Amino acid sequence: MSDKRRLGKGLGALIPDAFDTESDVEKSEIALEKIRPNPYQPRENFDQEKLEELAQSIREHGVLQAIVVCPTGSDADYYLVAGERRCRAAKLAGLKSIPAIVRSYDNKAMLEIALIENLQREDLNPVEEAAAYRQLMKDYNYTQEDLAQRLGKSRPAIANSVRLLALPKNILDLIARGKLTAGQARPLLTITDQLKQEEFAQKIVEEGLTAREAEKLSERTEKKNRTSMENKRVAAEDPLTSELQLQIQRRLGTKVRIKPLKSGGTIEIHYYGEEDLERLIAKLLPEGL
Repeated sequence: MSDKRRLGKGLGALIPDAFDTESDVEKSEIALEKIRPNPYQPRENFDQEKLEELAQSIREHGVLQAIVVCPTGSDADYYLVAGERRCRAAKLAGLKSIPAIVRSYDNKAMLEIALIENLQREDLNPVEEAAAYRQLMKDYNYTQEDLAQRLGKSRPAIANSVRLLALPKNILDLIARGKLTAGQARPLLTITDQLKQEEFAQKIVEEGLTAREAEKLSERTEKKNRTSMENKRVAAEDPLTSELQLQIQRRLGTKVRIKPLKSGGTIEIHYYGEEDLERLIAKLLPEGL
């Protein structure tokens, strides 16, 4: 399968002919020392072992696919637009120059090209990916729907990715290092207590919990937290109401909440399925309907 076919239409649409080795597009040999990093490159981590493997391949076969650069506008230097791994590996291989295609792009296109290139090669970790999405939305007014169409993803996939950035830095570091998957981390967003989030993130890592197990753990934890907070609030407001609520809960065998209002109030009785509802009806209406 050719590189052009494997990369799909997204990057090819932004860089016409850049991935077609048989095209007549003009390529230049540009000194590596004149190429500056892409300031909009979303990727922060590069696998050194894989770079060494690519460098060895370059020593043996040369650079088979040109990188893409953009003039900086001064000093005859260039910004690297696409081909960060090839550029780094070429330096490791001892090359002084590299084949390049020169194109002019605005800042938005440089970020979008770098993002698409990394996504299509699956080079970004989930945190880098989410940060790149957020930057496109913040700096260039992309909507989640815009990004989904542009990148060939679903809108919920974009939304779920960006939501990860609401987690504490310690948890984001675990995700970036591959200790925690996005699926394992996402349920932690339902926990409102940051310390609990970090505590359970460590528990997920140490016990190797699946994403589904992490979801159940988070649900149980947040449910307990809400119940505890509600009980504390009621107790603080009115000890008599709290005691009455507790007695009704014991009698019915389910969660009960008394909500006093300025005039009157309500009593909430929770049930957990059809059988539980029938059980409660039997207790409340012993003689039947």
